[in-house]
Amino acid sequence: MPSATPPPFYHRLSHSLLAIGLLMAAFYLGQDIIVPFAMAGLLAVLLRPVEAWLIRRGIPKVVAISLALFLAVAVLVGLTMLISMQISRFADDWPKLQKNLSDFYKDARRWIRQEYNLSYSQQDQYLKKAQAQTMDTLQGSDTLGVITGPLGTLLLLPIYVFLLLYYRSMLIQFIIRSFASEHTERVREVLGEIRSVIQSYVVGLVTETACVAVLNSVGLLVLGVQYAVLMGVIAAILNLIPYIGGLVATGLAVAVTFVNHPEPATLLGVVGVFLVVQFIDNNFLVPVIIGSKVRINALVSIVAVLIGGALAGVSGMFLSIPTIAIMKVIFDRVEGMEPWGILLGDQTSEEDINKMLRLRRRKKKVPVD
Repeated sequence: MPSATPPPFYHRLSHSLLAIGLLMAAFYLGQDIIVPFAMAGLLAVLLRPVEAWLIRRGIPKVVAISLALFLAVAVLVGLTMLISMQISRFADDWPKLQKNLSDFYKDARRWIRQEYNLSYSQQDQYLKKAQAQTMDTLQGSDTLGVITGPLGTLLLLPIYVFLLLYYRSMLIQFIIRSFASEHTERVREVLGEIRSVIQSYVVGLVTETACVAVLNSVGLLVLGVQYAVLMGVIAAILNLIPYIGGLVATGLAVAVTFVNHPEPATLLGVVGVFLVVQFIDNNFLVPVIIGSKVRINALVSIVAVLIGGALAGVSGMFLSIPTIAIMKVIFDRVEGMEPWGILLGDQTSEEDINKMLRLRRRKKKVPVD
């Protein structure tokens, strides 16, 4: 019996774009539920080896999951205490910082008066108007949700992680049995590859962040910048947001340094430290630590980060790269979706793409010239 004629390209393309659009709309509308679950999923994959190690030592499953969660919370608490100690040092120098800000404020007002011919009273009126608008915004009904939303998510996150680890086998069986029996092996292969990609990405990201924090802190300490460790750690955390986080971290460090060390040489040194660390991170740390598990090209990464930010803010930016990596794993193994996998991947050479196409032909048992 002859095989059915495949649908035309524009038909398949329209269906693919429609599916992507529906997924993005669902993510935007349900981000308050989807984002915490996605974060919990990443943490669950990260803690799964710890849970498995404890279970192999004869510890019951519930206790093993609880101990793994306790370990993760202890690490986060330790990091928070480190940052708090640095912030307390920052608070001790508050009188000096206040004086520097006051001097800078007077110089700025004097410069505005000279350049834009605005008197001090007119400047005061603009400031009072801006303060009134800010207070109206803070007193709005949405402010409470903005503040309590992240707190509620932070409290629910350990519960989500615990339940995902506890019901992991049930969820895997649900996904496998949702497909026909002849696709069971391929589904298992895809799930295993997704787990490997996420695990490699999260573990590598944590290690890379620690290395970046050390490099930032050492560079700023060499320059003699105040709050070097605090700025180094905050910059490393902001670096978790691909591409954009590094720019924000550099701007923040320059702004804080300017208050205490307004010398141009020091400011240029801070910028130089962050540029050197970014170069080391992009060319050495990321390829070596994270490896080739997440092979996503830079163009798609930047677009994904921007789309993630537009859909769900900072959380969407953070989740964008692992989401694209998961999509690539699925596209590479679903017949008819291989071109999308090539688009997302980092096979920059024609030889790599030809290898992928030859592999696809072998799967279809078509002779290769």
